Amino acid sequence: MKIYDISQEVFGCAVYPGDPSPERRVLLKKSEGAVCNLTAIQMCAHNGTHVDAPYHFLDEGKKIDEVDLDKWVGYSYVAKHEGLITEADAVRILAEAKRAGEAYQKAKAAAGCGETDEIDAFRRILIKGRAVVTEEAAKVFAAAGIFLFGNESQTVGPEDAPMAVHLILLGADITLLEGIRLAQVDEGVYLLNAAPINLGGADGAPCRAILISL
Repeated sequence: MKIYDISQEVFGCAVYPGDPSPERRVLLKKSEGAVCNLTAIQMCAHNGTHVDAPYHFLDEGKKIDEVDLDKWVGYSYVAKHEGLITEADAVRILAEAKRAGEAYQKAKAAAGCGETDEIDAFRRILIKGRAVVTEEAAKVFAAAGIFLFGNESQTVGPEDAPMAVHLILLGADITLLEGIRLAQVDEGVYLLNAAPINLGGADGAPCRAILISL
């Protein structure tokens, strides 16, 4: 088993243009005679590696504490792509994810792992590279009923006009995992844990996203 940390360090993380950067304030220091070291933080829910709940762009959408954890925890597929993700690219990525999940399940069975659950890696898609989701691709992912879409950018869709793609994906109850780091991760099937901090009523939340290669 190997664990990949695909999260950014918070205080040095990338920040979407216009959002406030994380700030750390030291409240107590042992070196100054205090009983312990104590830190306070202030940050935007969408700094660094974070998830978007549907409520981020939809007033009637689910908030972070209303989204089922299985959206963020389960098998996933890492695909490499640079540039615009077109409709054809999205179809190809989903097909590759489906095939990879089936092959992974067969390999586990051949290794004597016994009964295994369905490897639904195609329901959580992570894109490695400087990729931008087009509206046409977003519609393909939405129609496929995926649980989660993740990318390395601080937003899905064009940075200067992200609303349309967000509305398509979040409107299909797809959660978004943004600001991940996949440079050290090869394409393939992994177990993902990107459960966010439980910020009741919030539109997004930071998370410590990890991938596990079994």
